[in-house]
Amino acid sequence: MAIATPQSPIVKAARVSTDKSAMAMATTLFFMWGFLTALNDILVPHLKNIFDLTYAEVMLVQFSFFSAYFFFSIPSGKLIEWIGYKRSMVAGLFTMGFGALLFIPAASVPSFPLFLAALIVLAAGITVLQVSANPYVSVLGAPETASSRLNLAQAFNSLGTTIAPYLGGLFILSATARRVDELRQLPADALQAYRLHE
Repeated sequence: MAIATPQSPIVKAARVSTDKSAMAMATTLFFMWGFLTALNDILVPHLKNIFDLTYAEVMLVQFSFFSAYFFFSIPSGKLIEWIGYKRSMVAGLFTMGFGALLFIPAASVPSFPLFLAALIVLAAGITVLQVSANPYVSVLGAPETASSRLNLAQAFNSLGTTIAPYLGGLFILSATARRVDELRQLPADALQAYRLHE
């Protein structure tokens, strides 16, 4: 390691500024996927009640969501090598959007396996987004401040995971849900109508 002496010239590093609009967009994405990840916990009791599931069956929600990280992380890295950070983030957003749209037929049928399939597609999109957005944030400015940018973005991710249970509880669990024993006593057509309404 060279030590600067009074006789040696001092070379100043070029100042690299952070692209603020790209950082704001990336931070919004961090917030969004934190929010969506935390909504799983709200879906669990709701789906358990609607489909009269056991705890083992309803935990497939968490298993399906987080198994997407296992199956899609390495392919996401290959996608980044192929098309780059920005295009990978766009691909992740489109995949998330497609997964979210799959919730519409899953709710209209209603079908628990279709909910799980939609959740896996949504989580695959989030995985692509996470794998591409983390390194993207680190290259948005000077290398020596990369950790600060990542900490800021992750703070918004944590904010999303903090707010989501409250808002999800208000909107998803706001209706008074019937108890499982009440659902078991309903005739088949009334049960189907209840599931469609929920």
